[in-house]
Amino acid sequence: MTRPWESPVKHALAPLFDGHDAVQAEIDRRPADTADHTAATRRILDTYHPARLSLTVTDVVTETPSTATFRLRRPDGTDLPPFLAGQYVTVFADGTSRAYAISSSPARADHWDLTVRRVPGGRISNHLVDTVAPGHTLVTTGPMGTFHHNPLFHGDDVVFLAGGSGVAPAMSMIRDILDHGLDRRFHLLYGSRSADDVLFRDELDALAAKHPNIRVDHVIADPGPQWAGPTGFLTASLIETLAGPLDGRMVYVCGPQALYPYALAQLAELGHPPRRIRFEANGAPADPTAQPHWPADTAPDTEVTVTARGQSFRTRRDRPLLDALEDQGIRPEAACRSGECSLCRVRVVKGTVHAAEEARLRLSDEKFGYTHSCVAYPITDVELDV
Repeated sequence: MTRPWESPVKHALAPLFDGHDAVQAEIDRRPADTADHTAATRRILDTYHPARLSLTVTDVVTETPSTATFRLRRPDGTDLPPFLAGQYVTVFADGTSRAYAISSSPARADHWDLTVRRVPGGRISNHLVDTVAPGHTLVTTGPMGTFHHNPLFHGDDVVFLAGGSGVAPAMSMIRDILDHGLDRRFHLLYGSRSADDVLFRDELDALAAKHPNIRVDHVIADPGPQWAGPTGFLTASLIETLAGPLDGRMVYVCGPQALYPYALAQLAELGHPPRRIRFEANGAPADPTAQPHWPADTAPDTEVTVTARGQSFRTRRDRPLLDALEDQGIRPEAACRSGECSLCRVRVVKGTVHAAEEARLRLSDEKFGYTHSCVAYPITDVELDV
């Protein structure tokens, strides 16, 4: 049997390339490759990009009254898969999942730290903060996400706007800079509700005092009488006052959902181009109906029927399809839950959904009816291929 690359008929363009005959002769001389590349590739993927890991919680650190950091290690003590500062892992619990940024340094391969803030009514954050203790097991994905520094495009002078627990990836980035001696200037503008709820405050202040390439400014929305620093919100005026001209600097934004449209408006007021802004969405939008393309006269609190895998059930229009499916025991693969990773893609066979602005849909998705169920909302009765 003749292999395709051993065809005796030469391509018409072959003579135009110097050395073609020698290269072709070398290809023909080599024996057929019979190695099991599929198995070898699978082993590499499982090492660096595991679908699931069962990890032991070895330490729980109370950071503030509302926040704890959970240190995770492999039960056998071996190193965890590497990650880039700013990436997250997804934690599975109570029939659902949530993504949490790794706050530890990529230089420390023996553990990951996940910093989790309690969310009012939060299903997983409250479960973790209230019940998880040293010795417990957490099931996670491997590291993933695109919210990390790219030295080719992001430059060596960056600004990070953080709100609340959105400081976790910034903490990892700062630790990465210092542990690896990176030649990078990092300015963190960190907004918190109150002075007693600032995560990593002592460590951040100590690092900024010691390292001139790290600068940290805390901004407190509801300051007490002892607070003498900046107050209020991260307005365009305050950003410019603290950070100076943004010029071509890359600006990262991470925090609660309400921070994203607000921060984008403030940066637009400063004339900062969207291509120099990186967002970490941190979940589905808080209010999808506030987005301009939500259908007019569509009441968000009314119910429609969703049909999937032979089941039909009712759900509110303003509830993400992924959440509604999980409530019925239908659990598509999911990770980011913010519209980016695409693992939760489903096909809309019948009906209409609202795809939130956060959805990173492919050009072909609209043509073939696919949507990211974590940030898709049923506007009419829908039938899904899950």
